[in-house]
Amino acid sequence: MIEALKNDDIVKKFGGRFKLTALIQRRLKELVVDGARPLVDREGRTDLELVVEEILQDKIAPDFSETGYIPTVVKSI
Repeated sequence: MIEALKNDDIVKKFGGRFKLTALIQRRLKELVVDGARPLVDREGRTDLELVVEEILQDKIAPDFSETGYIPTVVKSI
């Protein structure tokens, strides 16, 4: 699961490692501190693995509306 973070496609999808890390941190806070419900089945996953799976399934995404940033779409062949 965490192997997905080594793939550059997921990093490019969010405009860089910093933006991806910020998204992961924000979602982890929602799950751990705020008590938000997971958007995918836990299936014995750690909180970090759960967040990565939510990202891979496009259940969560960053909101760039305030910054004006338009992420580029990376397609795998």
